[in-house]
Amino acid sequence: MKIVLATLNAKYIHSSLALRYLRSYVKPAFPDVELVEYTIHDPTLNIVGDIYQRSPELVAFSCYIWNIRETLDVVANLKKVLPDVPVILGGPEVTYDADYWLREYPAIDVIVIGEGEQTFRELCEAYREASERGREADLQAVNGIAYRHQGRIRFTPPRERLPHLDAIPSPYEEHLEELDNRIVYFEASRGCPFKCQYCLSSIEDGVRYFSLERVKRDLQRLIRHGVKTIKFVDRTFNIHKQYALEIFRFLIDNHQGTVFQFEITADILKPDVVDFLVQHAPPGLFRFEIGVQSTNDETNRLVQRIQNFAKLRETVRRIKESGKITQHLDLIAGLPEEDYASFRKTFNDVFALRPEELQLGFLKMLRGTGVRARAAQHGYIYMEQAPYEILGNNVLSYAELLRLKRVEDVLEKYWNAHRMDRTLEWIFAKHFATPFDFFQEFGDYWEAQGWSRLGYQLEDLFIRLYQFLRERVGEGLAHVLSLLKFDYLYNQRHRPRKLWWPDTLEKRELQQVYRQLLQRQEEQCGESRGSFMEHIASEKEYFKHTIVTNVSFDIGRWLQQGEFVPGEFALVVYYPYQAGAANAYEIVERRPTEVGESRDGNQL
Repeated sequence: MKIVLATLNAKYIHSSLALRYLRSYVKPAFPDVELVEYTIHDPTLNIVGDIYQRSPELVAFSCYIWNIRETLDVVANLKKVLPDVPVILGGPEVTYDADYWLREYPAIDVIVIGEGEQTFRELCEAYREASERGREADLQAVNGIAYRHQGRIRFTPPRERLPHLDAIPSPYEEHLEELDNRIVYFEASRGCPFKCQYCLSSIEDGVRYFSLERVKRDLQRLIRHGVKTIKFVDRTFNIHKQYALEIFRFLIDNHQGTVFQFEITADILKPDVVDFLVQHAPPGLFRFEIGVQSTNDETNRLVQRIQNFAKLRETVRRIKESGKITQHLDLIAGLPEEDYASFRKTFNDVFALRPEELQLGFLKMLRGTGVRARAAQHGYIYMEQAPYEILGNNVLSYAELLRLKRVEDVLEKYWNAHRMDRTLEWIFAKHFATPFDFFQEFGDYWEAQGWSRLGYQLEDLFIRLYQFLRERVGEGLAHVLSLLKFDYLYNQRHRPRKLWWPDTLEKRELQQVYRQLLQRQEEQCGESRGSFMEHIASEKEYFKHTIVTNVSFDIGRWLQQGEFVPGEFALVVYYPYQAGAANAYEIVERRPTEVGESRDGNQL
């Protein structure tokens, strides 16, 4: 029997772990099984045509909130051209309210509820037997499904979970070429010990683990294949301290350049585990995604979220100070009884930790969750179709949610992209009461200018921020402009051909800066020039490989020593010859009669 397993990923670089589990579980009994991955951006008829040409005898789709609409379009049209081919849906989006999906979408034949490997294999066996005997498939003996029979929707008894996860054959023993240039999703455990009422993981009791031997073997296979990024999908990776520590240790010893991402509960990450990571993890090897969601105690109580923010804060602080691990912290706007003012506090509490990434998400009323079941208690209104995002509740209006959307937008563009961190820190300290107030006011201004409907280039982000500050703050922005110049120039990969500000120095002024710089370097280094100068052989080379601009204070001293020295200075940024070499900068005090202090070849 020819089986096609399909899904629509959000992006091409994603890969489906669920389908790979199904394939590995059924392939010993059904060798003719194909796995095909599309994206939600592919035209519906292209997907339908591709599946049709594979001549399937059974088709199964993996469904999530991000692909359900597109999947249903595919299924409806596929059923028209392959009316006799069973169509099976599974995944978290259709597991709950299965009767709704079968009632509203007649092209669906069966829905797999919950854990799917064993259920799907038994379904395939039932359909194969029916095909061989020339009769309708008898599905009542297959536990864990909902299906349509004689015009009625029927449910079979729930499927018991697999007691030993190692019974699932590895999805990574073959077909590794499919994963080239993709993110690989990996599972060391299933389940979550917590009961957060906005999360589907709260419904499943207990945590089950794959054996460490199995996990290490699969990871080693992926690493040797050259996979670039592996994301662990374990809901709370560090719940079992020794298990997590052993995997951390294994990856540190065997990574070969692969990067690994984990969902971590930071307030239960033990100090000795943090010590181990700080001491032994190579920089950039690990990324931690940490859900904070809210710092409002009453809100956390209402959603049954157990969190010690003081411990979380200390863990995040220690990891950040190590410089070893990138941290991505999550917030959810719209949780029960957290109004706009409370969320402002939550945002500032978490932003104070200065995570490398801060994601501002919005509550989604997922089917099967507690918050959806009790939506009326908190006056929720929300989208009826996926992704079920809220439109308001009894303490947070739609107008306030729109404003928070603007915060999210500029947060992504300006903080998470790390285009101008130094400038932003100055702005937070000098011109706004809190970081949230900056992001909110700038987001509102961005919308008022109509920029949300326009494209932009990199320099536009700097120009628009400076325009906003001129109108918001007024005069006295020379230091902000200086930092904007620094961030713009120093973060460029190549010497920019044009600048977005008008203060380019005349040739005479440039020559003066270069003479001061050269004299200073020769005084410090003698015949052997410093790192900034070692590739500069002539004044002509200066012009080819540097940019010089005026700044209003000694940025180098401020960055390195925290000392603020205003005055007339020149910022000189050098763009090196060698591919991959770091840019360098110098600050030269502009005095006509003497050479000012210079920072020699600072590397940030």
